[in-house]
Amino acid sequence: MVTGDSRLSVIVVAPLVGALASFVIGRQAPRLAGAIASLAVAVSLAVTVALFQALSVTGEFSATLSSWISAGQFALPLDLLFDKLSAVMCLVVTGVGLLIHLYSVGYMADDPGRVRFFAYLNLFIFSMLVLVLGRSLPVIFIGWEGVGLCSYLLIGFWFTNTEFARAGRKAFVMNRIGDLGFLVAMAVLYTACGTLDIVELRKAEVLERLPADLGFLAGLALFFAATGKSAQIPLFTWLPDAMAGPTPVSALIHAATMVTAGVYLMGRMSGVVELDPLVPAIVLWVALATAIVAATTALAQNDIKKVLAYSTVSQLGFMFLAVGVGAYGVAIFHVVTHAFFKACLFLSAGSVIHGCHHEQDMRRMGGLWRMMPLTCAAYGVATLAIAGIWPFAGYFSKHGILAAISGSHNPFLFEYVSLIGVLATAVAVCTALYMARSFILTFLGSYRGEGRPHEAPAIMTLPVLVLAVLSIVGGAYLDGSLVEYLQGPLPALSGHEHESQGVVGHLLGSLPGMLGAGAALVLFLYMTGVKDLLRKVGWPLEKLFAGRYFVDEVLDSAVVRPIDGLSQVAYRSLDRGILEGSGSGIGVVSRAVGELSRRMTSGQVATYLLAMLVAVSVLFVIFVQVR
Repeated sequence: MVTGDSRLSVIVVAPLVGALASFVIGRQAPRLAGAIASLAVAVSLAVTVALFQALSVTGEFSATLSSWISAGQFALPLDLLFDKLSAVMCLVVTGVGLLIHLYSVGYMADDPGRVRFFAYLNLFIFSMLVLVLGRSLPVIFIGWEGVGLCSYLLIGFWFTNTEFARAGRKAFVMNRIGDLGFLVAMAVLYTACGTLDIVELRKAEVLERLPADLGFLAGLALFFAATGKSAQIPLFTWLPDAMAGPTPVSALIHAATMVTAGVYLMGRMSGVVELDPLVPAIVLWVALATAIVAATTALAQNDIKKVLAYSTVSQLGFMFLAVGVGAYGVAIFHVVTHAFFKACLFLSAGSVIHGCHHEQDMRRMGGLWRMMPLTCAAYGVATLAIAGIWPFAGYFSKHGILAAISGSHNPFLFEYVSLIGVLATAVAVCTALYMARSFILTFLGSYRGEGRPHEAPAIMTLPVLVLAVLSIVGGAYLDGSLVEYLQGPLPALSGHEHESQGVVGHLLGSLPGMLGAGAALVLFLYMTGVKDLLRKVGWPLEKLFAGRYFVDEVLDSAVVRPIDGLSQVAYRSLDRGILEGSGSGIGVVSRAVGELSRRMTSGQVATYLLAMLVAVSVLFVIFVQVR
């Protein structure tokens, strides 16, 4: 029985019902599966918009779906909370999710597994909504695990391909490693504070119960959980391999939903994260390293989806840079703008792959602006947005992050603010460089592939164009206002404010973008005539970048192989030596006793009487000796 505002239950339940209905009805009428799944997300979006408009009056909405766990004085209900932070996240998840569902109707039209695909897609949206609406950490954890399971199903959707199935398993396992941090954080917080309710954990008097060492442990554990979902070092290598899934899956996971869950968690639990200033400092340095590694790796990728995947890892690093300096509102601002331009980029890439007969290597593309002008325009707009060029969406959020870094007063970061700012700006320049490279290789020059590319159908093109428009105007529309709006559930910026800049300020602030454009020009010269010179002067790192810093190889040598060796030793010594050996020994003894009993059971009364006489005699002798 739902108590509170029942509309919250509609937001969550609609995609769950859609998953079931699209699978059951879709098995009889496969072409209805996409429409049913899209309708379910549209219902969630409509209710979210209605509640969002009413937030200014009520402040927040809550609902209890049912009782979950009750033992003695411990009670854990399935509670939902709709405040300003969860409202923004729900709008992004359902809004961008609906566009991706509509796009998928065209993209998966001829796939024999499309019914299963749309059921998984709706189930993913359901899990993500539970994650952002959960009022307590255990309820959030249900959604947290749900998106992990659904990502495994969607990344390995074409499971008959061994590599694709392996990519799904890799994502599942690496996310489970991060989930250990979530469990540790819940254990620490409940032990010290006596509650897992996020509203209670925002109160200063509750957080004061946390000793300093446990506060540090809880904050660090939450960040470790976030490194799994949001692909930070060392748990980031699963995300580029997740490109094995269909392109709409890449857009959904990498743009607006699963990978931003870690950023959302850090914002939601900002009170715990800020208890010890060393935790935000660790967050920042890890984020900066992740952004640098991913951005430079993207430079050497030739698969268009791999470029965008490493771009996502790098942009997630930017979001965590904001978290590290206490600018949680700016981090969520970048989550929103990133959802616009990254979903646009992935769906545009999907249209390119669809039009080029499933070709993903950019070296076999080129000249597509003539044959796919709408897709080219959308990809170009999103490229300018992610590069941080004014007045596109990415400029405002990235500029906000750079400004937040310069205003940080964390004692562990104060001496390094200038260095961090320079490195973050270098990452922004690198972003412009690899995105310009992808645009040039894909759309300019002459076509280098086979067949005749063609524009995607309208059902696929329309969502891409909507996202392109949002990539143009979304940042300017939300600049300043979104950060201010989120200062209720999120703390104000630590020692600085995010302010909207004038035209001159925008032009000066777009220096990273202009530098990126200059770097893109150098790259263009590299491609068109001075290749050998540039390779000799400044391209020896290409092998390192193309090898993805050999992180997978290091993890395989340092972690996977030792664990595999220990498991083999345990299998031989424990499983086969002790467990199986003891079982076999018991069997041998049982057979021996049975054989002896069989021989003694002759069926002759005289033999039985003799046995009884011997037994009585033995017992008599023992009795006499004991006395």
